[in-house]
Amino acid sequence: MTSKFDIKNLAIDFLTINIAWSLYFFLRISTAIAPMSAKPDFWFPMLFVYVYWLVIFFFYGLYRSWHAASRTDEFLTILKAVSVGCLVLFFVIFLNDTNVQTDLRWRLIILIYWGIMLLAVGSGRVLYRTARRRLLESGMGRRNTVIVGWNKKGLDLFDLVQQHPALGYNIVGFVKVDKKKAGTTHRGAEILGTVENLPAIISARDIKEVLIALESADHNKLLEVISCCNGHDVSMKIMPDMYDIISGQARTNQIYGFPLIEIMPQIMQPWEESAKRLMDIAASFVVLLLSTPLWLIIAITIKFDSKGPIVYSQERVGKDEEIFKMHKFRSMRDDAEKSTGPVWAPVNDSRVTRVGRFLRNTRLDEIPQFINVLRGEMSLVGPRPERPYFVEMLSKEIPLYHRRLKVRPGITGWAQVKQGYDRSIDDVRSKVRYDLFYIENMSLRMDIKILLYTFYVMLAGKGH
Repeated sequence: MTSKFDIKNLAIDFLTINIAWSLYFFLRISTAIAPMSAKPDFWFPMLFVYVYWLVIFFFYGLYRSWHAASRTDEFLTILKAVSVGCLVLFFVIFLNDTNVQTDLRWRLIILIYWGIMLLAVGSGRVLYRTARRRLLESGMGRRNTVIVGWNKKGLDLFDLVQQHPALGYNIVGFVKVDKKKAGTTHRGAEILGTVENLPAIISARDIKEVLIALESADHNKLLEVISCCNGHDVSMKIMPDMYDIISGQARTNQIYGFPLIEIMPQIMQPWEESAKRLMDIAASFVVLLLSTPLWLIIAITIKFDSKGPIVYSQERVGKDEEIFKMHKFRSMRDDAEKSTGPVWAPVNDSRVTRVGRFLRNTRLDEIPQFINVLRGEMSLVGPRPERPYFVEMLSKEIPLYHRRLKVRPGITGWAQVKQGYDRSIDDVRSKVRYDLFYIENMSLRMDIKILLYTFYVMLAGKGH
């Protein structure tokens, strides 16, 4: 459900950004807009400028795959990105001017560069989007889609989509919410099965979009539909009157004046996602570097206290259900689950060693996880990663549990600062509510708030 990287936009921008630089360079050389003592270099600044705009555009989410996106919306995003980028360049030149007394016209020429960039990049994107729309209208590049709801709303939605092929939906059929017999096809589209068959239908038909059109009497089926789609790379949208059921987990998209509500979109802004990842990398590097002396001390005390490895590695389920090895300083006996298998930690767990209890209380046992963060398997903040055994079990017990797997797991999280270790299924249910709240309100501000909470817990020795 998360947006994917669009390499075509990257190629178009590579061309248009460099065209804009070439025009700007020619304008500087061939006119007397700003005085120059010597002819400037062309190639190295062009490379620097391209990388600069690449970062700016990446932060603004301009390389996500916006399927059937509005050309106006995309152009407005480019306008914001180019304006901010040129504003930064203006102030950089302004600061330089105060030192070397550069002619005022050097700052004014940035305004001309702004216009060239906006025209070049904006035109390139609009032409590409127009060409793509024409291809969609001709039937190329459409995404296989099913409509959940064999009723008047579902049939009306089918007719609407058929009238607007540029939406990019290729309706392959309908999915019923019950087993009642009521016709088999509508304008060539057939019933593919019921909601229980939805996972198999998604896999067999390579479904990428699920449009949900349930009657009022069937609204209680929505969570079941969402649960069936969990674990599959599909986007879900519903008819507007069902918004109250999933309030806080939706975003409305106007499609040719007809609103469809996207369920569980990626809430965090693209620039915040990028900043979050940069913060993860920087913090991990600093923590691992500064904690180097601690590793030796912790290693000696762990070895002195009990038999077994110093670092404990365990399989966990990460973002998009990818399995990875999570690392921690060992805080339990080496044979802690030898006779029991995977279990939740009870109060005053006897399996925890003396050193392990101190490491847990101060959260020092988490230090090796910064390696996971550096590798991109985890983040500083996010839902705690769970073991495959528990993920499989909890997915059956708790609706929307898989939603936790749509973001990178974290060393700490909202659920961790609000609640301790999981000791029962009820604890997990409570934590999932905290996790979903975090996911639907993800922001750098909230991440910093959680990190401050965690820092306080470490200093106070209140960890679990």
